[in-house]
Amino acid sequence: MAVANATKWTIKGRVLIACSCDWGCPCNVNARPTNGSCEGGWTWEIEDGAFGDTKLAGLYLSLFCDWPGAIHEGNGVAIALIDERADRAQREALSTMVEGNAGGPWGVFRRTFTTFHGPNAVRYEANFSGELPSFKAGDVIECTTQFIRNPVTNATSHPRIVLPEGMIVKDAALLASKRFVAREGVKYDHSGQYAAFGFFAYTGP
Repeated sequence: MAVANATKWTIKGRVLIACSCDWGCPCNVNARPTNGSCEGGWTWEIEDGAFGDTKLAGLYLSLFCDWPGAIHEGNGVAIALIDERADRAQREALSTMVEGNAGGPWGVFRRTFTTFHGPNAVRYEANFSGELPSFKAGDVIECTTQFIRNPVTNATSHPRIVLPEGMIVKDAALLASKRFVAREGVKYDHSGQYAAFGFFAYTGP
């Protein structure tokens, strides 16, 4: 998809990832999804940044998807969510980004969808300040996380993944979802599967 808006933007913050794969997610190393299909997505907390002159600090946006195979094979269904606290200009900026019209990772993902719902404005209840992030986006998506545990000793494990070419994150803490449910646009329950948490910094277009 061509970039439809030449407005310069930059944002940074933290992103929570959850999907249907086993812990670690083979997609991170260009392997097939654990179960053959990919069901999951991302919620971004913008700590600082702007779209043109529109400040976006403190706002959230999400993209949750269902692909019948690997992401790059396409034919996906997605739902986009934006923070209902955003004013009109902020909603327009968040929508432009998450719809894939301003570059960034969303522009790449947009080419893999055949059905796209939203963006819908929802109330976010989120805590991204600790080691175990969580969020609830209206009644659409909710995700809480837990540490991965050693199957023999039950001790908590704290693995990380470093992705120098990573599009979403370059470095992330690997977790397990405690509860991960999607109820609208895409529908699934992958509680107990893969989750990850890290910092992001994007610019565009």
